[in-house]
Amino acid sequence: MSEQKQKLEFGGVPGNFAMIIGLPLFTAYLFFAVRFNDGAVLPGPNADWEGFRQAMMPTWRAAVIYGVWFVFQALLQRYAPGRMVQGAELPDGGRLPYKMNGLFSLIATFIVVAMLHWSGVFSIRELYDEFGALITVMTVFSFIFSIFLYWYGKQHGQARHLSGKLIHDFWMGTGHNPRVPPGPDGLDLKIFCEARPGLILWVLINTSFAYVQYEKYGFVSTSMVLVWVFQMFYIVDYFWNEEAILTTMDIKHENFGFMLVFGDLVWVPMTYSLQAHYLIDRVHFLPWWGAALIVAINMLGLYIFRAVNLQKHKFRRDPENVRIWGKKAEYMETAQGGKLLLSGFWGWSRHFNYVGDILMALSWSLPCLFGSALPYFYPIYFAILLIHRERRDHHFCSTKYGADWDRYCERVRWRIIPGIY
Repeated sequence: MSEQKQKLEFGGVPGNFAMIIGLPLFTAYLFFAVRFNDGAVLPGPNADWEGFRQAMMPTWRAAVIYGVWFVFQALLQRYAPGRMVQGAELPDGGRLPYKMNGLFSLIATFIVVAMLHWSGVFSIRELYDEFGALITVMTVFSFIFSIFLYWYGKQHGQARHLSGKLIHDFWMGTGHNPRVPPGPDGLDLKIFCEARPGLILWVLINTSFAYVQYEKYGFVSTSMVLVWVFQMFYIVDYFWNEEAILTTMDIKHENFGFMLVFGDLVWVPMTYSLQAHYLIDRVHFLPWWGAALIVAINMLGLYIFRAVNLQKHKFRRDPENVRIWGKKAEYMETAQGGKLLLSGFWGWSRHFNYVGDILMALSWSLPCLFGSALPYFYPIYFAILLIHRERRDHHFCSTKYGADWDRYCERVRWRIIPGIY
């Protein structure tokens, strides 16, 4: 890919630099808004800027918590039992092995954290108390880790799609599948960061927020329960179908640089937990029919998301024999030898799975009701992200398949929502 095309994706060096600086600042601002600005989007007259400044100061306790956490998750990824599967085909025709032990790691983590909490060694409340300090510590770690990855990708011959511009290559990454130690038997840093420290920490942070609400009010609200259950179920489902991550755009096509490092390690746990954070001190009545409607939206979104992705995953494993909706899968053969699925949901739109994502995102915010726009940051951001990702995927496929992609788009007209977009 040329330097010009790379710049077009994320604004080139100026856009990359803006996001490298802006994303950590925006993550901190969301923390300020929810805890020190009464949950309002814009700063108000009673905003506690000094309290926010003090909360953001790094502490040794936060550093120890995150250091132990990261190492513990790495050890689980490396040594916990799990079946081995082969990843997607690499440009050289080879495949890398991956250990699928996410569900075991999730359960083991909850058992260990519960034991530490009950023993008094570590209180789950500390994730709430140290939240600002953790954002700072995790952000600093992300920068240091990304500098290491920049060097490591070049040092071990992984560098590809480089522009020669330091900022751009730091943002996008120089290594595609960096493993420590190098080679197929090493710990795959990209799949590890994508699936473990951030995702599991996210649900533990939600647990901490629910615990703090219980300490303050003597109960956990229906809205908090819904958010916790929805997001926990999403993560359990993710690990139950963990192998499907190997066919995602991040794993197959992206290098591993600051963009994915910060997104995986900081953005996910510290911003996706925003709804639970908002609900701690905003206890309101949610009627049973409202809760039932929100549950229905969530389950519909989860079903669409999982069913669409599983159709693609099963097709890629056995395109000649897989059956979708009772019929043999129909596909389009490309000149490059690739196969473009035309059956099932993939005949409705090119990314119907994103409809499920958006519905789930909306269901995570609806329990917060409508006192502020802040809890709806996630579905708004996520819709923009998915549209941008679809556009990037369209450009990538158009470049790769050429006229075959044009023919495919004639067959599957809609990008995400049939009849609308």
